[in-house]
Amino acid sequence: MSAFFDRTYLKIPFIEERKLVKAIFVDRDGTMGGSDRIEYPGEFQLYPGVQAKFREVQENGTKLFSFTNQPGIAEGEATMENFRNELNSFGFDGVYVCPHTPAAKCKCRKPGTRMIERACKEHGLRAEDCFVIGDRLTDMLAATRAGCEGILVTTGAGEESLRHWQQSDDQLDIKWIAEDIIHALDRLMAGK
Repeated sequence: MSAFFDRTYLKIPFIEERKLVKAIFVDRDGTMGGSDRIEYPGEFQLYPGVQAKFREVQENGTKLFSFTNQPGIAEGEATMENFRNELNSFGFDGVYVCPHTPAAKCKCRKPGTRMIERACKEHGLRAEDCFVIGDRLTDMLAATRAGCEGILVTTGAGEESLRHWQQSDDQLDIKWIAEDIIHALDRLMAGK
C-alpha cells in the first residue's frame, strides 16, 4: 500500500447503509489485472486471487460483468473475438467491450454509458442496484452518468486518478476507494 493511499484512505466516504448489490461492472486493464496500459489477450494476467474472488461473488448471487474500452480492436491490434474469449474465460456473466477509438465519439466508450445500459437491459437490472469498479475517472464518470455507484481502486492508474479527482472540481460520485479489486469485492459482499 502506498503512502499516498494511506494519507487519503480515511478521507474517502464509505458505504454507510446496506445496499442491494445485484451486479458489479469491472474494468479490465489496471483493475482486475495487468497494468495502467492496455495489455492484449495472451499477455494480460489477472491479479492473484481475482478469479476465485469472482466465483465467490457469483456464488453469493451477484452478477459480474466486464466492461472495457479497447481501441486496439479498431486499430487492428487485436480482435473483438480475442477479448471476448479471454474475458469469458474469467467467468463473467456478461462481457461488454467498446472497440472504438476516442475519435469515433461513440456512446459505448467510457465515460459513455451504453455498455452499462445494454447489460442492465439484457439482464433485467436497474443501474441503481449496480456498482462499477475501476481504476480510471472515466470508469467513475460512466458509473455516475448511468446511476451506479463507483468504487475506485488504486491499482493500475488508480493512484493517479485519485490525485486528479482530489485536485479537481469533477462532480463524480465515487463512493469509496479500495486498495485493489479483492478489497472492493470483499467490502461489497460484507454489506450485502
